[in-house]
Amino acid sequence: MPISPNQGSTGGGTLVTITGTNLSGTTAVKFGSKSATSVTNVSPTQVTAVSPSGTGTVGVTVTTPGGTSAPVPFFYVGAPFKSSLGTTSGALAGGNTITINGVGLSTATSVSFGGVTVTPTVLSDTQLSVTVPAGAAAGPVGVSVTTAGGTNNGLSYVYVDVPAVTGVAPSSGPTSGGTGVTITGTHLDTTDSVSFGGVVAPFSVVNATTLSAVTPPGAAGPVDVVVTNPAGADTATDAFTYVAPPGI
Repeated sequence: MPISPNQGSTGGGTLVTITGTNLSGTTAVKFGSKSATSVTNVSPTQVTAVSPSGTGTVGVTVTTPGGTSAPVPFFYVGAPFKSSLGTTSGALAGGNTITINGVGLSTATSVSFGGVTVTPTVLSDTQLSVTVPAGAAAGPVGVSVTTAGGTNNGLSYVYVDVPAVTGVAPSSGPTSGGTGVTITGTHLDTTDSVSFGGVVAPFSVVNATTLSAVTPPGAAGPVDVVVTNPAGADTATDAFTYVAPPGI
C-alpha cells in the first residue's frame, strides 16, 4: 500500500494519496495514533487524507468494514532553517547562481525571491544551489525556502542595477596621485570598486548618484575611470588625465 508523498510537515496539513486494494468504504485513516484531518475515498484503489500534526516516523493505516491495513511509514519533517546566502546581491537581470546554507534543506522543492519562485538543486541537507530569477526593481527582496517540512523566511537578497558614470571632477591631477575626485552618475550606492587606469582607488559612497574617490599614482596621460558593483561595471573612457610635474 504505497503512499505519496511519504513525508510532510510536523505541523500537519500534507495531502497524502494512499493507493491499494479493497479501499471502498474507508472509515478512517490514521497517522500513528492520530486520525487524518480529512479523508476522501476516491475509488476502490485510492484514498486521500490530510496528515495531522506529528513528529518522527509513524505508521499510516486504513480502516474499512473489512478491517485495518498493515502500517506504512510516514516521516514527519521539521521546517527548514536558513542561516545565510552565499551571495547577498546581484544584477537585476538575475541569472547568477548562489548557494543557500541552513539545516533541513534536503526536501526543498522551491525558493522564492520576492514572490518569484524557482526550483533549487539540493546539494545536501545543509546547502542548496539556486539560479536567481530576474527582479522587478532594484532593492532588497525576501528569500523563502519551501520543503516538505514547511516554508521558512528571514533572508534578504538585494537586486542591483549596473552603475553609470556621467561625470568626473576635477578631470585632471598630478601623477603622484592624491587628488580628491567626485564621480557622479546613477546606481552608485552599491559600488564595490573604483579604479583609475586599472589601479584601484580608495573611495566612499555619498549617495546613489555620487562617489568620492582619491586618485592613486599614475603615468602621465588620460586614463579610464571604472566603477564596479555586483551587477557589472561602467567605464568612463579617458575621464581623468594625469599631469606630469614641471621639469627644470
